[in-house]
Amino acid sequence: MRRDEINIIGHKNPDTDTICSAISYAYYKNCLTGSDRYIPRRAGDVSLETDYVLKKFGFEAPQLLTDVRTQVQDLQLEEGERVDRKLSIRKAWETLTTQHKSTLVVVNDRDELEGIITIGDIARSIMDVHGNTILADAKTPYKNIVETLDAVVAAGDIEGKTAAGKVLMGAANPDLLEKYIEPGDMVIVADRYESQLCALEMRASCLIVCLDDHISENIIHMAQENGSIILQSPYDSYITARLLNESIPIEYFMIRDEIMTFHMNDYMDDIKGTVAKVRHRAFPVLDEREHLAGIITRDSLLGDAGRKMILVDHNEMSQSVEGMKEADILEIIDHHKLGSLESRRPVMIDCRPLGCTATIIYSRFVRSGIPIPENIAGLMCSAIISDTLLYRSPTCTPLDKEACEKLAGIAGVNTEQLARNMFRAGSNFDGRSDEDIFYQDFKRFQSGDIRFGVGQVTSMDGEALDELSGRMQKFMKETLPGSGLDMLFLMMTDILNESTVLLCAGPRAKESVAGYRPYPEKNGDGLLMEGVVSRKKQVIPVLMTALSQN
Repeated sequence: MRRDEINIIGHKNPDTDTICSAISYAYYKNCLTGSDRYIPRRAGDVSLETDYVLKKFGFEAPQLLTDVRTQVQDLQLEEGERVDRKLSIRKAWETLTTQHKSTLVVVNDRDELEGIITIGDIARSIMDVHGNTILADAKTPYKNIVETLDAVVAAGDIEGKTAAGKVLMGAANPDLLEKYIEPGDMVIVADRYESQLCALEMRASCLIVCLDDHISENIIHMAQENGSIILQSPYDSYITARLLNESIPIEYFMIRDEIMTFHMNDYMDDIKGTVAKVRHRAFPVLDEREHLAGIITRDSLLGDAGRKMILVDHNEMSQSVEGMKEADILEIIDHHKLGSLESRRPVMIDCRPLGCTATIIYSRFVRSGIPIPENIAGLMCSAIISDTLLYRSPTCTPLDKEACEKLAGIAGVNTEQLARNMFRAGSNFDGRSDEDIFYQDFKRFQSGDIRFGVGQVTSMDGEALDELSGRMQKFMKETLPGSGLDMLFLMMTDILNESTVLLCAGPRAKESVAGYRPYPEKNGDGLLMEGVVSRKKQVIPVLMTALSQN
């Protein structure tokens, strides 16, 4: 996902209005802003009815998005300065200070993480007191020493060689030097022929001659015979000695174990607590192959604002995708009652008592003067037909019908014929699983302490609904224990006869509804609701009241 994108999404178990409104509103917002930032998404599988509509008007189903918690991959990763473990402390310091960074990441030639070193680690390496064998202990490459000292190689071959022995100052007279120089030592000397000769006679591995002083041909010849190295440093003895420790490779001081790393698919709310407790300001991010993908800073981790979201056709947290509490909700376009959703900041809400979300979106096109393409008009027309059951639902208003007919004119379709084809496609139960049918249009609610869910199946074939009833009752009884709900209901809605059989599952589910309003029984655990087709306006209010009295 792009960092600047804004997702437009409906509720879980999306219906035709949810999907078509998401696509249409994304088109509207992109036209309004002259951008392509607004992306339609879906929170679940599309129904057969919705699939028919999408194919008829030439659209693919939006990309599935079931969790909107921010992941590491959603943040801006820094490229990160990748360095080799042999890099000198001095070069590492220069890199960090020049680029105003706090951390270097050490990788191998396969881009696999080997360690990290921070500006604090480097400072401590310089300030700490080290023994005179530190260069040898750290296997310091001569290449680092030459680079750090700005030295010239006067004799010997430094390629592939590392420091050995002690580092000594050759300021004493030769008689004393003989007592503490051992084979393999590195000796810092000035322009004193006797000291240089003594060091080589004692088989020193390296002479560092300060202040670019002259070195005799005899000393150079002797060094070559011994296999010793002679470096000419432009600095005096004090500075040369101080700089030597800065040639140590960073691998000697870098953090190797228990490095705090993150992966691209880590969720921010899972890692923020950990980040807040540590002192580091930058962290390596690894990809699925465990290779370095980049660096993420402490500020970007703790300052995450969440994914930008626009919600259509719902405003209930229970109906939203996972992680909506952490999201940055910008707008809500809906036609339901206000629910429990909370936002981080003030939100533009367009919530109207209409039969369909698409009607609201249509009015926005009209108000803004943005032309509606035929295919977008077809989607919005289909959404209104679906949600209002072609004007049969009591939720339908004159504005819904007016909008639908105007959109049908733009799309070049007949609403009656389109409705028949849509409902016929959605009523095809052949080859579909019980789970698919039951959850194709399902929403969760709560009345007091009772949590319940209500699905809806619509069809123009009453006999097909009666045949399906037994399957659904069995499925509901088997599903209820693991659903996390106290009761399940399913509306079996006959569009032509404008009636619904409400199937009930759960302790006192049927009795609670029948006790509140004496609907006649039908098909076992079903209640016949004549003239009832709307879940939102006719069934949910009945259930809310009936269950609150339970």
